[in-house]
Amino acid sequence: MSTATKVSAQKREKSGSAHCNRLRLQGIVPANVYGHGQEPVKISVSADTARPLILSGHKVVDLEIDGATEKALVRDVQWDTFSKHLIHIDFLRIDAEQRILVDVPIHLKGTAPGTLTGGILEQPLHSLHCECLAIEVPDEIAVRLATLEVGQSIHVRDLTDLPASLKVKNAADSVIVHCVMPQQEEAAPASAAIEPEVVGKKTDDAAGK
Repeated sequence: MSTATKVSAQKREKSGSAHCNRLRLQGIVPANVYGHGQEPVKISVSADTARPLILSGHKVVDLEIDGATEKALVRDVQWDTFSKHLIHIDFLRIDAEQRILVDVPIHLKGTAPGTLTGGILEQPLHSLHCECLAIEVPDEIAVRLATLEVGQSIHVRDLTDLPASLKVKNAADSVIVHCVMPQQEEAAPASAAIEPEVVGKKTDDAAGK
């Protein structure tokens, strides 16, 4: 479950790409905070603070803006082309007891026995769309592979150790991960053997001359 981490932010009066680019060059990430019946506010946060927070998977933060603290959810994150630098963050104001919809990343844990006999894992789902209390947003959903053999799948309905207050909105029969044998490439058909030409052998036409 996410624990609220304190993040200091400052209001910013200016907007626009030129101003935001100048902030990024100074190690500052432009951001917005909105929701909960209040007006959106343009803010900025330190990249040194925001980057490890985002990478750790934390969702809920105590956002301190010019001395006032409010609880917020990391709603949207934009990275640069190479996913090295933060471009923008959206924070959503939340009530601690409010139920919200959020995408929670899936973390595969353990080794599938099927991979030890030549199988490979295919993972159609990398996150689950969930409804839960704002203060109970999990950092991840663990999917254990200890019993997954070749030809078997783990579906959403197979997740039995989820928090009681969390409801997964994905269809119960959705496949999270399955173990399959890699497809064998078909051998190219052998080309017809070409009879080598015998040097000096006369053809029938030549022999008739």
